[in-house]
Amino acid sequence: MPYGIPENYHFILASRSPRRQMLLKEAGLRFDVAVKDYDEAWPGDLSGKEIAEYLSERKACNSKTEIISDNDIIITADTIVWCSGRVLDKPSDYKNAFDILKTISGRTHEVITGVSFLSARNLHTFSETTRVTFDKLTDEDIDYYIRNYEPFDKAGAYGIQEWIGIVGNTAIEGSYFNVMGLPVNRLLNELREFIKKNTIK
Repeated sequence: MPYGIPENYHFILASRSPRRQMLLKEAGLRFDVAVKDYDEAWPGDLSGKEIAEYLSERKACNSKTEIISDNDIIITADTIVWCSGRVLDKPSDYKNAFDILKTISGRTHEVITGVSFLSARNLHTFSETTRVTFDKLTDEDIDYYIRNYEPFDKAGAYGIQEWIGIVGNTAIEGSYFNVMGLPVNRLLNELREFIKKNTIK
């Protein structure tokens, strides 16, 4: 595999996200997909990156039965949008999506992705934060986007690679691909180090 990832490891991506699957494939990582449902609630005393890391770890531990050899590594990720001290989650319906997009209109928010690696011997979690700023969006802009792109599976009710990101985004501080759901460069670097530590001397 490219990027110094050993060929003898079997990677299991525990994510339904087509964007995460696409990004890892484009990076050249070979993996299987295995997803199990889990409770996505988090303790009320957590905030920001603590929430993303907590959810990512829970997702990894929930999938630990997929590990059947020392060379199996589960990869999980969970992305949240953090704005004004609260999580802007995946919208439940049109009105919820509209309200979320009104909240980020003309403001800067944080997109935080927690990533976990789980092997038979080790668990490692980290998070990446990207600051995203949007121009002021009109009600017509928001309505057009929701009706044409139906962003109900996306944290923060938008995809940066879609129409609303193309016409509305004014600044990104940090990883663009993190906003899509996976900080690929950081993930690969952390994965190489995890494998080194996971290898029995």
